[in-house]
Amino acid sequence: MRHENPTVEVRKGEELDIAAVDAVLKSVVPDLEGQAVVSQYASGASNLTYALDYPKRRMVLRRPPFGTKPKSGHDMHREYRVMTGLKPVFPAVPNTLYYTDDNSIIGSEFYVMDRADGHLIHEEVPSQWGWGGQENSALCENFFTKLVELHKVDFKAIGLGDFGKPEGYVERQIMGWNRRWEKCWTPDVEKFEDVCDWLVANKPAKEAGAAIVHGDFRIDNCILEREDPRQIKAILDWEISALGDPIMDLGNTLAYWIEKGDPDWMSVMVRQPSTADGMMTRQDVLEFYRDRTDFDTSNIQVAFVAGIWRLAVIIQQIYFRSYHGQTDNPRFKTFGQMTNALGQLARYKIKTGTL
Repeated sequence: MRHENPTVEVRKGEELDIAAVDAVLKSVVPDLEGQAVVSQYASGASNLTYALDYPKRRMVLRRPPFGTKPKSGHDMHREYRVMTGLKPVFPAVPNTLYYTDDNSIIGSEFYVMDRADGHLIHEEVPSQWGWGGQENSALCENFFTKLVELHKVDFKAIGLGDFGKPEGYVERQIMGWNRRWEKCWTPDVEKFEDVCDWLVANKPAKEAGAAIVHGDFRIDNCILEREDPRQIKAILDWEISALGDPIMDLGNTLAYWIEKGDPDWMSVMVRQPSTADGMMTRQDVLEFYRDRTDFDTSNIQVAFVAGIWRLAVIIQQIYFRSYHGQTDNPRFKTFGQMTNALGQLARYKIKTGTL
């Protein structure tokens, strides 16, 4: 049985001018024939993602959302460029095909890539696979090995030396997400000034180094190999990738990593099968990473709390659009409650000083 990212009929107000896209693709993709069947991916709460199913080729198109968007967010060229650059040395990315910033085609920039064929899983490993702790452990280790491999890529050697400015990355992240919070806060959500202030007061004076950081590294952002789903075939969603401190990337990843024994109210964050038998704890992940890199992880607590807070702001940015009637997606109507839960989680981790 296949486990893939499901598609739905294109949502009202998010229609795609497929005739215009088809004309462009047939001018740049050799031997592309027939007409595409268009559907929309149901998951994903930020950029809009469409499946383009041609008779002999399956593709994916990504474009920014409609409505108010953060100035520095939803950069399609960033996603396209990092995947294109990484592919020769870090094969676990989709094959990119086309990018344009010509807004006259569909009203925004967009890019197209080949669809990575394989499994996509979310909160649980499918019971049909019959996995136990050994298989879960193998997937977990392969997943975090990919993060280590990504952080070790020589980004200058693959032409991404100007992909970002790694110096000052931690401060820009903390101050930037605090500014975004001010812009997207709504009065039905708590303000969490104490969390913002703690992050500013505790940001490290020295960074751990520079690497390509994914920014949203989760199992449910990975396509698993069809024949052996313990292996990672492709990592998706490079929307907020950059050059920066790899420990901040690790902190972001740990912010998503729910483990057995966490308080029940943390279940709001479950996005991947991290609580399954055989999966590492957050402390295990930290030690696994330390053993395989030379990066200084002494600032992991700040990176971890910053990751939780960043996630709260991302969720709130989406809720802001729903609150102001800029999207009809019913999934987003409860996102304000998720923001509150994440803010409270950040407070709890600041108080306890634990992962």
